[in-house]
Amino acid sequence: MNLVQMIIGRLDDPGTPFRVVGGAAGLAALEQRRTRTPAAFVMVAEEASGANERMTGPVLQRLEADIAVVLVLENLGDPRGQAAAEDIEALKAFVRGKLIGFQPDVAVDPMEHVSGELLKVRGGAVWAEERFSCATYLEAQP
Repeated sequence: MNLVQMIIGRLDDPGTPFRVVGGAAGLAALEQRRTRTPAAFVMVAEEASGANERMTGPVLQRLEADIAVVLVLENLGDPRGQAAAEDIEALKAFVRGKLIGFQPDVAVDPMEHVSGELLKVRGGAVWAEERFSCATYLEAQP
């Protein structure tokens, strides 16, 4: 199981407020058709590798990954998005509570919150992104 799948599993546990939890493909499909909301889509947003940490032997590099969790909430009764904007705060708190301090099996450190950003408000829908950091190691195969 990869990092994104582990995070999806953590957000999609019993008691989740989300009707849909998926990956990048689900987010792409959302632009083509409406989906059930609230929804959360998890993907690797950015990766940065450090220098080789070994003097001899196979290459070993620390890989820092920013994981984006895009939240989508729709309230069609409020086309200006004010009600959905207020409700998204509860979803952000849920995601932060589940991921801050969580250490996936493949990670070397617990996850940390990096940033949050409102992406758009349109047609009664609010889109927000929460970013988290996670570190793993890349190792050359001998």
